[in-house]
Amino acid sequence: MMTVGSVGYLGSAPATSVFGLASVFLYVVPAFVFLVPVSLVAAELASGWQGGVYNWVREGVSAPMGLLAVWCEFSQTIFYYPALLGYVGSTLAYVIDRRLASNGPYTAAVIIVMFWAGVLVSSRGASLAARLSSSGTLIGTLVPGGVLVVLGVIYLVQGNPSAAPMNVHHVLPPWHGLAGIVLVVNSFFTYAGVEVTAVHVDELHNPGREYPRAIFLAMGLVLAVFILPTLAIAWAIPSAQISLTAGVMQAFNTLLTHFNLSFAVPLIAIALALGALAGMMAWLDGPSEGLLRIGREQGYLPPYFQKVNGQGIEVRILSAQAVVITLIALLYAFIPTISRAYWIFTAMATQVYLIMYVLMFIAALRLRRNQPDHPRGYRTRGLPVLCFLGGASSITAFVIGFVPPSQLGHQSALTYALLLVAGILAIGIVPPLLMDRLRKPGWKADGPGPPTPV
Repeated sequence: MMTVGSVGYLGSAPATSVFGLASVFLYVVPAFVFLVPVSLVAAELASGWQGGVYNWVREGVSAPMGLLAVWCEFSQTIFYYPALLGYVGSTLAYVIDRRLASNGPYTAAVIIVMFWAGVLVSSRGASLAARLSSSGTLIGTLVPGGVLVVLGVIYLVQGNPSAAPMNVHHVLPPWHGLAGIVLVVNSFFTYAGVEVTAVHVDELHNPGREYPRAIFLAMGLVLAVFILPTLAIAWAIPSAQISLTAGVMQAFNTLLTHFNLSFAVPLIAIALALGALAGMMAWLDGPSEGLLRIGREQGYLPPYFQKVNGQGIEVRILSAQAVVITLIALLYAFIPTISRAYWIFTAMATQVYLIMYVLMFIAALRLRRNQPDHPRGYRTRGLPVLCFLGGASSITAFVIGFVPPSQLGHQSALTYALLLVAGILAIGIVPPLLMDRLRKPGWKADGPGPPTPV
């Protein structure tokens, strides 16, 4: 259930629902070639080396690469949050005026206000954020997802036609070149984050037997959580009309109106927005706290960013992140369509995150070879095969991600690729290189004690 909770959120469903029945294939394949390898490999690393991805990659590759890995884990959220909150803005438009779902300035305003509000809540302490996160996941993800599937099934049972063909000829996505299947990269980002639960592998009575069973059970549940609502969207909305940010609400609006329950549309929108915000709160403090710890212990961060508030929260790092996200959010006002902006930020977040996973797989292989006798609470069977499978799939998804999706209309492939490269370099690659090059001996903390309060 922890693994399911680490990846589940309905906002990613519309990007895959445009493939109709083929979305099942596009969820299942990345689950086997990415989700399973990440989960099992991370479990071995977590059971043998504490300190998360930084220590894994530092021990297996090098300290600079460890910094790059932990920075990628942190910086992908800089792209992820605008995409997530863009979904929140389009969803809340169904409470105010659904025409706002495609309005750039409105979406930018929602992103800025909601993220700064999240920083304010997080600054009050981790316990408050955790309570909001746990309740929001149930209210805003599991319950609405179940309602959407039930409405969709009843809709079909009544004899209404599905907007997407649901026969054997549409099980696989049609091949019209890479541009036609680029949105499959969304499935990789959907599954990203599962490694965070690997730290609990040592708490099992028999990790070697129980952990793989738990992962495959979690994979089945994750597939159900994503596939069924995705199909429900495809049943209700024609592929060409699905918005990548408002697709869930489009389906709810169509189905609830069909059943004369349109009064419930604003209630569903509020619940979905709460669920997405809960997901943001669950992620907000973790990556920045990891960056703070590494920055103090290894001296990568200037003393200014090493200070915390009275609740022990790294508010200066969160505030700097909020400033960058505010600037990125303003791009929503200038990019022609909301769906295009959403996808660009999702693609950037995915690309940056995949760099971390490639480094993780390389580290796992080198540690198994160079430190075979190092004590591990869990030893993954077939680790070289899993590392090759996960690394190859990550690199493939990374490369495919530079192709503009055909579903978003005509756009210059070169301009699109250069935009992604610029974003990845500016936020994902260059900062850790500068942090490693510019760090000073005096920045390193004297001991393992807590950070200095502001």
